[in-house]
Amino acid sequence: MAKTTDSAGSARNWTFLTNHGHVLLAIARNPTARLRDVAEEVGVTERAAQAIVADLESGGYLRRTRVGRRNEYTIDPSGHFRHPAEADRQVGDLLALFTPDHADQDG
Repeated sequence: MAKTTDSAGSARNWTFLTNHGHVLLAIARNPTARLRDVAEEVGVTERAAQAIVADLESGGYLRRTRVGRRNEYTIDPSGHFRHPAEADRQVGDLLALFTPDHADQDG
């Protein structure tokens, strides 16, 4: 994680992607991952990962399917970014950048 020092001399941690972006990428890399594992990879609590997945699901970015005792996630790469500055881009562009399985897909 990147660290910077503010004018008061205290260190701050920050990243370019939000936790929502990190969770989406973790699921794209492993669509059958347990949320416990996603949370650990992202560095959030399991409850936070559950809330983020619920946000992504209600926003139409992913779909959860029950397969036996596990969940399997399907990401819709045609969904657009929510911020107005990137609203003309699809999340598939981000997936292609960070996950090899999505690099050859058209969004």
